[in-house]
Amino acid sequence: MNSQNVTDYPNNNTYFLVWNFKQDADPSKIKSVFQRMCALVTNLNNSALDRFPNSKASCVMGIGYEAWLQLELPSPLPKEFKKFEEIKGSKHTAVSTRGDIHFHIRSDEKSLAYDMASTISDFMTEIADCVVEVQGFRYWDSRSILGFVDGTENPHGKDRDYFAIIGDTDPEYEGGSYLFVQKYIHNMNAWKSLSVEDQEKVIGRSKEQDIEMDDDVKPKNSHIALANVGDDFKVVRDNMPFGNVSTNEMGTYFICYASTFSTVEKMLTNMFIGDPVGNYDRILDFSTARTGTLFFVPSADMLDEFSG
Repeated sequence: MNSQNVTDYPNNNTYFLVWNFKQDADPSKIKSVFQRMCALVTNLNNSALDRFPNSKASCVMGIGYEAWLQLELPSPLPKEFKKFEEIKGSKHTAVSTRGDIHFHIRSDEKSLAYDMASTISDFMTEIADCVVEVQGFRYWDSRSILGFVDGTENPHGKDRDYFAIIGDTDPEYEGGSYLFVQKYIHNMNAWKSLSVEDQEKVIGRSKEQDIEMDDDVKPKNSHIALANVGDDFKVVRDNMPFGNVSTNEMGTYFICYASTFSTVEKMLTNMFIGDPVGNYDRILDFSTARTGTLFFVPSADMLDEFSG
């Protein structure tokens, strides 16, 4: 079963687009445009591969829970596919926000990423409103805007397929993936007021060399201590920084592909509720989740079936 391009590595330029169907749109029109969109995504990927083989360009399309039901897509649904419910801790909350269709566009060539996003928007505006548009960029050696390398714990090689793509545990949806996204805004003034040593304690790694602290030194509420839930429970992250320098609205678009959504839930529970309860992820004192949505990424073969 062919998968969409969920295991590629982050590159230089990214568009993240979340669209919600218009309430007054004709349901038959929504279904018709959705079919055309499925065909378009396949076309965009094939065209980019033929025309710009070195650009590492791709577009991955995910479908939200409510949209899946509205579009009357296959039932029963993927085993762990549901509406994401907020996770509320004593101080911070992983909010839940609606998202019907998600597009993840990647390309080392910025012009190509823009053209793909523009073409998709031309199709979608007839039936949906874009509620999130984030243009991500590679920051130095894959660092977040906080200055630390992001994604060090990502699996590599064949492990990327294992942790990101559904196998024979859910045969009807083999080749698909769970996609979870959050748009985080960072309090850069507060973050910059910390010394490098204190920043490293928040993350659990050295800032310059990206070396994880020893367990007997690493704070129990550091990001590394709580967000990593074991070698048997990993996801493939494609996080990208974004921002508006003049308004100081800088952030991270957290995006991960997973073969099991329960792994993501465990990570979020550790971060927001704490392990033990109350020992929440210290990075949340500087990073606020503005969105939180679960999507399902059908296999490339299923996407082709949806196109009619």
